[in-house]
Amino acid sequence: MNLDLSPQDRAFQAEVREFLEEALTPELRQAGRRATSVFMEKDYSLAWQRILHQRGWVAPAWPVQYGGTGWNEMQRYIFAAECARAGAPSLSPMGLKMVGPVIMGYGTDEQKAFFLPRILSGEDYWCQGYSEPGAGSDLAALQLRAVLDGDHYVLNGSKIWTTHAHWANRMFCLVRTRTEGKAQAGITFLLLEMTAPGIEVKPIITLAGEHEVNQVFFDNVRVPVSGRIGDENAGWTVAKYLLEFERGGGSAAGLKVSFERLKALARDEAASGGGPLLQDPAFRAKLASAGVALEAIEMTEHRVLAELASGKNPGPASSMLKAQGTEAMQRLDEIAIEGLAHYAAVDQIDARAPGANVPVIGPEHGLTSMARYLNNRAASIYGGSNEIQRDIMARLVLGL
Repeated sequence: MNLDLSPQDRAFQAEVREFLEEALTPELRQAGRRATSVFMEKDYSLAWQRILHQRGWVAPAWPVQYGGTGWNEMQRYIFAAECARAGAPSLSPMGLKMVGPVIMGYGTDEQKAFFLPRILSGEDYWCQGYSEPGAGSDLAALQLRAVLDGDHYVLNGSKIWTTHAHWANRMFCLVRTRTEGKAQAGITFLLLEMTAPGIEVKPIITLAGEHEVNQVFFDNVRVPVSGRIGDENAGWTVAKYLLEFERGGGSAAGLKVSFERLKALARDEAASGGGPLLQDPAFRAKLASAGVALEAIEMTEHRVLAELASGKNPGPASSMLKAQGTEAMQRLDEIAIEGLAHYAAVDQIDARAPGANVPVIGPEHGLTSMARYLNNRAASIYGGSNEIQRDIMARLVLGL
């Protein structure tokens, strides 16, 4: 596999770096550095999305006909890597990377014309209504009921762990429209407005002390049939298509930035026997092991990119990258906590806010380490737990 950049790719890389240097404000850079989750706070992600939208770079993976860039796979990889290195805030994936591709693949012409431009501009901010109190990785067990009443569905039930539901104005949602027969055959995919009467959002505060997820309650909520994606009771097929994009790759660039941050920490922090951690043999061995894992993930992502370039979907490879990427991220978090020692335990939620003037206790580079560690414990659960991903790989890749 030849990973050397062509002269054209190097020119594109220089263009991206020049743009990032000019477009990223100090506030946006700080927000990116201090992020403790894959989901950036709405104000910062939307501010960056508007800048990218104005440039025409907000949806690199979308087809040109829907507002994409027309970049090839290597250009998209370069752009993601440079954004990660520059500390750009992450964009919410719910619209751009999840429901957007679903609307392109399964939506009507009217749905495409209405929703896709609003996703690009950030006018619509989406949340995902999948998990329920009794249906997480076993998503086929969902029970949010949708009963057809004229040209509307009437929804009753709840969704849980709904990221950014308190900020979203729209939700893509799986509902149960049939109870008899196979569970997967009675699920429908709906798009709905979060301002609809009967919707109540209640916060769930994470271990890191942050409000990122919620429980959403539906009490006789009426959703127009025009908000349905695909046929009634065919939502399971749509959902599986979406999960390929939710679980797909693209994590190597961000992981490598975290790895470089971790090596810088090891240069600055002292080992128990004296000298920097980077010279401690045991700590160096942990760093080396993590670095090898990241190289393997990057190579796998490049192989997937080659498949995508030929017009194929991520397929079961997305499950492999989801499992590898989230576990590597958690490993980096664990090593960072070990390196910071007692400073890692200090709760500094006020100091983490971009622009905060609260003094930092301990080293600046350790400010977000514990919050990242706590938030990222969920990474091997959301999007389908890693145990489920291994089942998928066993069946679809190994034929077991």
